[in-house]
Amino acid sequence: MAATQDLRRRTLAHIPQPLERLIFLSSTRDYNTGLYRHEGLALRFSEEASCEALADCHRDAFNELVAASLRDLVHQLKRYADNSKASLSEFIGAWRELEPYRVAIPAGADSLSSELLFSNLKIALAILETRLMAPWVGKPSASPRPSLVR
Repeated sequence: MAATQDLRRRTLAHIPQPLERLIFLSSTRDYNTGLYRHEGLALRFSEEASCEALADCHRDAFNELVAASLRDLVHQLKRYADNSKASLSEFIGAWRELEPYRVAIPAGADSLSSELLFSNLKIALAILETRLMAPWVGKPSASPRPSLVR
């Protein structure tokens, strides 16, 4: 579909991470109607084509995240947090308490995939929090290791 290709080329090409795309695309959805809106895309094509393109790309971003490794998900979450205006501790606290990712799921997503993603995001948040609380873990010591030679 031409509208989907246009959306990917003009807008989503500048949003490289699936997590960032998922959040962006979910923000174009009207929570009262479930319809997506993007003025520029609608002007170039039509309201209906724009809505369909946004929904397709939203599902694609969701599916990419569901298939992502935990390591990749931690990396994406850290990058998203770094690009936010909040400190990492504020970001983790808000995401843990508010779980904003729950409203970012596309309509019609199967519940098993959604729950898998929610679980993986919670684990990724816990990993980021652990790294924040213990930044020295895994870093080499400035002191030499004691010799085992007697």
